[in-house]
Amino acid sequence: MKASDLFVKQLEEEGVEYIFGLPGEENLDLLESLRTSRIKFILTRHEQAAAFMAATYGRLTGKAGVCFATLGPGATNLVTGIAHAQLIGAPLIAITGQKAIRDNWQACFQLIDVVSLMKPITKSAESIADPSTIPTVLRNAFKHAQAERPGAVHIELPEDVAGSDTDAQVQKSVRARRPDPDGPTIEGAAELINTSRHPLLILSAGANRKLIWKDLREFVERTGIHVVHTQMGKGVLSDESPYSLFATGIHKRDYVNCGIDRADLIVTVGYNIVEYPPYVWNRALDKKIIHIDFVEADVDRYYDPEFEMVGDVSVSLRLLAPKVKRREDKVFADLRVFLDKKLVASCETTFPPRPQEVVCHVRKALGEDDILTLDNGIYKLWFSRLYRTYKPNTFILDNALATMGAGLPAALAAKLLHPELRVLAVVGDGGFMMNAQELETAVRLNIPVVVLILNDNAFGFIKWKQQNMGFESFGLDYTNPDFARFAESHGAAGITVKKGDDLGAVLKKAFELHKVVVIECPIDYTQNYATFSKEIEDLVCER
Repeated sequence: MKASDLFVKQLEEEGVEYIFGLPGEENLDLLESLRTSRIKFILTRHEQAAAFMAATYGRLTGKAGVCFATLGPGATNLVTGIAHAQLIGAPLIAITGQKAIRDNWQACFQLIDVVSLMKPITKSAESIADPSTIPTVLRNAFKHAQAERPGAVHIELPEDVAGSDTDAQVQKSVRARRPDPDGPTIEGAAELINTSRHPLLILSAGANRKLIWKDLREFVERTGIHVVHTQMGKGVLSDESPYSLFATGIHKRDYVNCGIDRADLIVTVGYNIVEYPPYVWNRALDKKIIHIDFVEADVDRYYDPEFEMVGDVSVSLRLLAPKVKRREDKVFADLRVFLDKKLVASCETTFPPRPQEVVCHVRKALGEDDILTLDNGIYKLWFSRLYRTYKPNTFILDNALATMGAGLPAALAAKLLHPELRVLAVVGDGGFMMNAQELETAVRLNIPVVVLILNDNAFGFIKWKQQNMGFESFGLDYTNPDFARFAESHGAAGITVKKGDDLGAVLKKAFELHKVVVIECPIDYTQNYATFSKEIEDLVCER
């Protein structure tokens, strides 16, 4: 059997549905083997987008998303997406080609040490020198990528290895069961919760990766303990629940911190310090901490748990719940009422619309199960604070690497997985232009996403930071194409929001077209400084 055929058969054994990528001449054997495979090959227009799509697939399914590229520039173009997957905890397999090991007639042309490049940003990176090792290398790669905490794994397949013959056979894929936490830990954690005055749960990305929401909801309703979400944890507990204190909108401080400040015990679920640093919420070192996760805690000065419940999180919650006394915490119940009134997105109409209005119209346009993907810009803070979420994995953003250009590829992957749902990408003009070429991918493959571009003709997030530091406005303004015409040139529908238009009606019309639609909407960011730099810095918690 040709080695590339074996490679693809092992991918099939691992349950791979899609491969996202952009091949080069060093991958042609692998591409030919994919031609007759049941795996669907998704050709993208840039390798970075392929990695973003694979990472989103991994995030939404828990199974490793797969991307591939050629050697040299193809591999380096994957780097940002791979680092994104690694930091957000998305299982991903990145495959790159390489020059022939035995007879490299092109010498150093396009040749760099890709494996060494990938090692610092992946869980592991390796080159296949012997075709007989392909099944074992891939089996270990998938195990490693999908194991908690998930992340990226890189495999290099040189062209002469891919084209060689081997007698090796496919290795069976086996899923390992995670252990349950031990009895003394459960008892100790329960006692600590029962003796605390104001315990509080913080739900982070790890809670959103796994389908724990049923057990979590039952735990919360049984115990009466309130919940704060991180940005990447939004949706794990429905915001309809009276125990939801919504989400942390920004790292620095927000009204949600009124609850965290009053807590004497923090129970984290699926917590990763990269997303919401413990220095932000435990600066005074006055919180006791219980860590519930699939993996041990990354301990630092501000995050030093009393108990670590390591194992299957659903099982941990089921075992812990009966041992925790139910409580009625009036402090947090009153805070919920305060936040419910304070963190509201108004649909009042102005032109250009303000971010709050955009959030309101988007929330009305999407159902509870529909998926919103966000690029990285100042609008992300507004959505994190004000957009109510009701289901896990319906609010997709990156608050780890926080990469511009990820929003559109993420939407494409989400729509591929859930064609029955509305999928909306909210992007800034700056982020959109970093991967705008993927409109062609969406049109070619008939992936009917709607893209809402919030256009301020500038890098608005950095302008806010610039203003906050007392600097003059400089170096962050630019011009843009006519985005509606840009979309139409790709075969998509293009809509420009003008004065007098109702954004809600525009969104409704866009989804009714059942095709790729780009909406260009001007945005008024004048409230960024007033809200995030003045109001939040001076916020007063109601008691």
